[in-house]
Amino acid sequence: MLVLGIESSCDDTAAAVVDSGPKGSVVLSSIVSSQDTLHGRYGGIVPELASRSHIEMIIPVVESALDSAGVTIKDIEGMAVTEAPGLVGSLLVGMSFVKGVSFVNSLPFVGVNHILAHAHAAFLIDKAEVEEIDEAPEVPDFPFVALVVSGGHTTILLMTGYGEYRVLGATLDDAAGEAFDKTAKLLGLGYPGGRVIDSLATEGNREAITFPRAYLSKESLDFSFSGVKTSVLTYVKKLKGGIDDTALRDIAASFQEAVVDVLITKTVRAMESVNVSSLVVAGGVACNSRLRVKAGEECDKNSFDLYLPPPKYCSDNGAMIASLGFQKLKKGERADFNLNAKPGLADF
Repeated sequence: MLVLGIESSCDDTAAAVVDSGPKGSVVLSSIVSSQDTLHGRYGGIVPELASRSHIEMIIPVVESALDSAGVTIKDIEGMAVTEAPGLVGSLLVGMSFVKGVSFVNSLPFVGVNHILAHAHAAFLIDKAEVEEIDEAPEVPDFPFVALVVSGGHTTILLMTGYGEYRVLGATLDDAAGEAFDKTAKLLGLGYPGGRVIDSLATEGNREAITFPRAYLSKESLDFSFSGVKTSVLTYVKKLKGGIDDTALRDIAASFQEAVVDVLITKTVRAMESVNVSSLVVAGGVACNSRLRVKAGEECDKNSFDLYLPPPKYCSDNGAMIASLGFQKLKKGERADFNLNAKPGLADF
């Protein structure tokens, strides 16, 4: 089954075509149009500008995805679109597009939860990988724990089947990616700040400053990152003479280490609590180099199996939407034209 996936939950307009594979979803194309330059001048995402940009870009992005896959809309057998969570205006652009294409071409479609789709990025396989090797790359078996961490959410899931899950922990205030971006802003590093902090941290001393780790109670698997962000602000205000390059790198490295420590410690604790030995780390913050290294170290130490999607499938993309959408379509699920955007996390 060829599935077209559409992602427009926030500030990336993305489309992809995937095919079913023996162990996962084979990515025939994945096109992403970023709005980083558009929002960078404002230091964060402006929802109205994001939705207007989606309107301008969704047709060319989809056309590019179809062309790259070497197919036309007549070859597509089903579609999937992000329905939640996200910015309501952005979500509605993708959903309206899919409904229109469905109506004209009599194509079935389903709505997909963005957070769950990130966890399913572990099942994405590039077409080139399938062609070059005898066996498809390893993908996780159920059950597994997924740490989905990005600008809008930080969640630990127990995945028991395709689209089947239980929430083990979630953020109580700032998501990890949000904390990265806000910290970068107060340090004058611009937006988006996560990549800049990661780059600076590679040259800094992550033990130079002991920023707080909010582990909450011993039993809690939830996250709180507002405190560490405030701690950075307090530290910077106390500095005399401003921040030189060395201090900036040390602050970045120490802040990043505080966030990563909490993410990995709680994830390992979650895996032990449900007696699961496979871990998927996904979402935009899963591109962070220190998080990837630390996850590998802890999984080696505990004899866990680790599945890290490549960075291009960690950030928002249409392939992860199509992958989960394929599984829903395969089960016989179908959405109708009453499908609506669900911007919040209440239904998750």
